[in-house]
Amino acid sequence: MELAKVEGIFWQIKKIARDDPRRLIHSLKVGLALTLVSLFYYFEPLYSSFGVSAMWAVMTVVVVFEFSVGATLGKGLNRGLATLLAGGLGLGAHHLASVSGKTCEPILIGLFVFLQAVASTFIRFFPTVKARYDYGMLIFILTFCLVSISGLKTDEILGLAQKRLSTIVIGASTCLVVSIFVYPVWAGEDLHNLVANNIEKIGCFLEGFADECLRTCEESENNGKSISSLGCLNSVLDSKSNVETLANFARWEPGHGLFMYRHPWKQYLKIASLTRQCACRVEALKGYLNSKTQFATQAPLEIQAIISTMSSESGKALKELAWSVETMTKPCQPNPRATNLKIASKNLNSMLKSDFWEEHTNLLQVIPVAAVASLLNDTVASVENIADAIDELSSLANFKFHDSISSNNISLVSVVIDGGGTKSSTQAG
Repeated sequence: MELAKVEGIFWQIKKIARDDPRRLIHSLKVGLALTLVSLFYYFEPLYSSFGVSAMWAVMTVVVVFEFSVGATLGKGLNRGLATLLAGGLGLGAHHLASVSGKTCEPILIGLFVFLQAVASTFIRFFPTVKARYDYGMLIFILTFCLVSISGLKTDEILGLAQKRLSTIVIGASTCLVVSIFVYPVWAGEDLHNLVANNIEKIGCFLEGFADECLRTCEESENNGKSISSLGCLNSVLDSKSNVETLANFARWEPGHGLFMYRHPWKQYLKIASLTRQCACRVEALKGYLNSKTQFATQAPLEIQAIISTMSSESGKALKELAWSVETMTKPCQPNPRATNLKIASKNLNSMLKSDFWEEHTNLLQVIPVAAVASLLNDTVASVENIADAIDELSSLANFKFHDSISSNNISLVSVVIDGGGTKSSTQAG
């Protein structure tokens, strides 16, 4: 039994390291940073200058070093600035209380501690503060209390504060140097790739939706693609907290690679929000794949053709937009897929409003078809919103121009639907 547990732990460690090798590298980086600051105790000139305050450098590395550069930089600045500000205010509060006399001193100290704790804790509820400065507010409360209620004299407090602030700066600087120069992990790049991957996942689903939903029973037996292979939407729907966290960390990071200073990270939040809205509509479409009723036998051939075109073109458009974000190239203008989608959506709406349905009196057949058509119309609108947001991002971030729609030779299929007929022409991508 014990051997089985040990073996299970070993395989879990191996899986975690294989899923993201950066985790193993991060562990080595933390060990390196701690080793460097621990040398304070063995380098006599430094130890004689800081004494036991050198322990604050070790503590700073432990609590500040995070997985990404942005998270590490944000925590380091929060800790340093909060210590400096709270130390100054705490020193002032301690001085005012000490000159007021032995009787009033504990009363004033208690009042100052109470007021700053109430104010600081309430400020932590502000959304912006909670997202970016929450750790700094905690350090501010702690440092103010430690300085203001200490029984030391003012000059002694100044000396102690100087040593602790210096060691905190040394510890934070060590974290930053190791984090940036030893296999850096940039939160901005992770956010960029996550947004592009989420868009591509929806595009892949929509490309497979027409075949999966409209295929006949014989095709169902021979088709290797299963509904389970399209179950990638949950990760998109559940990505909100991860996207917001990465965007918060990315704002702290300096310019790197193609991501210059003041890169429009807020626009990624907008694109991610529109992507989740699109995923919600596509999730509703996914419900029809699991329906016991055969959609292909209910939908007239004319409707099938339009729905198949809309879902396929929407998927290809999203995959091209994902490629545009991933490679930081401007989307093609004008976009032929957008024109195809508008034509298909217009023809579908015209057909739904016409007397085409008079010969189909069975509501059980009409309602699912109309529902899928309505959801696809909403999906097309979401795709257009995503395209507009990405076009805005390409302008704000100065994406480069390109001669072709994609580098992996995605074919452009111009589909013109007129009265249910389909006509295609292929252009080289």
